Amino acid sequence: MLQSHNPSGGPPGGPAGGRRAVPIDRPIVLVGLMGVGKTTVGRRLALRMNLPFVDADHEIEAASGMTVAEIFAKYGEEYFRDGERRVIARLIDGTPKIIATGGGAFINDDTRALILRDATSVWLSAHPDILVERVGRRDTRPLLRNRDPGKVLAELARVRNPIYAQAHIHIVSNKTPHEATVAAILRALGR
Repeated sequence: MLQSHNPSGGPPGGPAGGRRAVPIDRPIVLVGLMGVGKTTVGRRLALRMNLPFVDADHEIEAASGMTVAEIFAKYGEEYFRDGERRVIARLIDGTPKIIATGGGAFINDDTRALILRDATSVWLSAHPDILVERVGRRDTRPLLRNRDPGKVLAELARVRNPIYAQAHIHIVSNKTPHEATVAAILRALGR
């Protein structure tokens, strides 16, 4: 497992920092809580690495013809997680690409095992207060509907962070520009 990086002053990365370059011969999967920036960072990382970018939630919506929120409302979270697992299994096809996942994807045992076995996982983390600020910009998060985002995100962090910690790479993404997070991921990959 690679060491954690903090884009605002963490340990040095890349070969000069004593790390070996991780071969980019399989997908890189971004995991973490909602609002941490997986999609935005993923798109920018893909551009910097000249790799395709795929958002798992968008793929789920395309396959189902429904939004994530509609799937949750109509069928529930368990149904959604099963479809999410199947879509992520299809996306992790051995070809290098950047994949952004939904916040709960890595929590599913089967999905997590697949990601850890067949991809390079990157946990993007941020303090729940930062996430509340970010998710407040859109009302598309099923787990936050009609609930206090601060309480929900603090509880999700408490439960999920130990699971996210199993990811191959950990990048802290608090109040830093997305480009700093991208740079930290590149350093962790030895690029």
